[in-house]
Amino acid sequence: MQKTRRHGFASAGAPVITLDTTALYALLNRRDRAHQAAVQALEADPGPYLVPAATLGEIAFLVEDRLGVPVLDLLLADLESGAYTIDCGETDLARTRELVARYADLSLGFVDAAVIACAERSGGRVLTFDLRDFGVVAAEGTITVLPAPTQ
Repeated sequence: MQKTRRHGFASAGAPVITLDTTALYALLNRRDRAHQAAVQALEADPGPYLVPAATLGEIAFLVEDRLGVPVLDLLLADLESGAYTIDCGETDLARTRELVARYADLSLGFVDAAVIACAERSGGRVLTFDLRDFGVVAAEGTITVLPAPTQ
């Protein structure tokens, strides 16, 4: 999903959307059942969109393995162009550790915990299709899952 705009954080503290691996994968894979919902979520919001650095290895592996190098190159071009902002999250490590420990029964894991910590710091909105883990955390009120789950 090539975008041409660059997003910064000087926008008066407006909440941003933090993207998890499932969201990025859906955006890149037109055959994914969540593709249209992911596209609509970003089209409905001016951004900025954050990609936690902790997700990069996971998403790069999935994309290269399942969609191929040309699609991986599209993702890298989007990151390079500033369509998404990479958030390194070094200030989130303590919170990430807390989340991994607190949700050990979910096997939340490092990547999801880092996405949640980044989102908490950045307005609380997470574009994800992993409702098993993110839904539990969202129920506690620290994040908001996008698109809103339908039930």
